[in-house]
Amino acid sequence: MLKKWLTAALCSMMVAAPAGFALAQMTAPATTAGTAATGTKADYDAAVKQADADYKAATGKCDGMKGNAKDVCKAEAKRDRDVAKAQAEARRDGTQKSMAKAEKVKADRDYDVAKEMCDDKKGNDKDVCKKDAKAAHEKALIPAKVDKAAATGSRADVAEARADAKKDTLDAAYKADKERCDAMSGESKDKCQADVKAKYGK
Repeated sequence: MLKKWLTAALCSMMVAAPAGFALAQMTAPATTAGTAATGTKADYDAAVKQADADYKAATGKCDGMKGNAKDVCKAEAKRDRDVAKAQAEARRDGTQKSMAKAEKVKADRDYDVAKEMCDDKKGNDKDVCKKDAKAAHEKALIPAKVDKAAATGSRADVAEARADAKKDTLDAAYKADKERCDAMSGESKDKCQADVKAKYGK
């Protein structure tokens, strides 16, 4: 049940991201076992230049919008630029560390967009939306945290990073479910809170 909820939460915050290609595609095919081919500096420079040009064009379109739609548009434009640059860096360097950085940038910028989208809501719906976005963000950060540990640490460090990341994800999911109870009152609220605590072993 929890796994399904986390998957739904992650899907609910996803928005169109031209620059958000699969992270597995960020590095070139391996040339030898365990070794990723690195991109050229010229490729990197071209990708950065294109990202800046796309960002300028995207923000230009945002200027014709108003209110929260404009804020969301700008957040999407910033996300696409930052993700494109981080992925270009990962392709250039071909390291697990640079891949972890790109994964984190993608998760962070998706979270920024999701929070902006929540601003269209009010009251408890807005609070729930933001906590759902936070839960999805923590889940999306798991690969980045694990890859970062793998790039610099031992197997024990990787296992610890994975365990900590999963704990952070569960804690965020717990807070999101608990927030839903605040829309209720009386016995219904009490039962909701008790059910949530039992679900997460609190």
